[in-house]
Amino acid sequence: MKRSLLLLLLLAAGGLACAQSLEKGKEINSTCAGCHGELGQGGSRGEYPRLAGQGAKYLESQLKAFRARTRVNIPMYPYTQERELPDEDIKDVAAYLASIELPTKWPVFKESDDALTRLTLTERVMIIPRVPGNLANGEALYQKQCVTCHGKTGMGRGMFPMLVGQYTSYLKRQMEKYIKGERPHDEEGIGGLLDKLKEDDLQDILAYITTLQEQQ
Repeated sequence: MKRSLLLLLLLAAGGLACAQSLEKGKEINSTCAGCHGELGQGGSRGEYPRLAGQGAKYLESQLKAFRARTRVNIPMYPYTQERELPDEDIKDVAAYLASIELPTKWPVFKESDDALTRLTLTERVMIIPRVPGNLANGEALYQKQCVTCHGKTGMGRGMFPMLVGQYTSYLKRQMEKYIKGERPHDEEGIGGLLDKLKEDDLQDILAYITTLQEQQ
């Protein structure tokens, strides 16, 4: 009986700690919101990436990479210094951002929904416009080159980021950075697999990724 009670108390404490962690993460995100949005939705033109729904491990790794300056992004340096964002805070804000779900379809309103409710629901919707490209070639290349790390539906896994729902202009800039060696891509070299692809191939992959959002 005592052991059962102790187990229940520990489980309750663990749940409370998790809730407090997300609450703290939300508070920390108020600083990030100036660029990345209150819901982690990023900039409307892709000048800032979407963070909402990204894997927590990936977000943690990138924040630490900014702090260590192994990923070059001067505006991020002051925000990621350890005195400003220690490891525990990184975990909290990463967990919070990972927990945010942004729907990809417009909501169906009830007659009883007031204006504020309708506005709140529509603000969460994130639909990435389709971009031109050869979808058949893009799909073939994606399934051959990208699926192992980023998943069949582009949702990412572990240390690899979600691509679906990300701004196309942002993804294109990151591709260019990988190829130029400004960001490490994978174990195959500076640009990794991207080095082997033509510019049209890269565009085709981006075009295909924009179709994946419709499958979510």
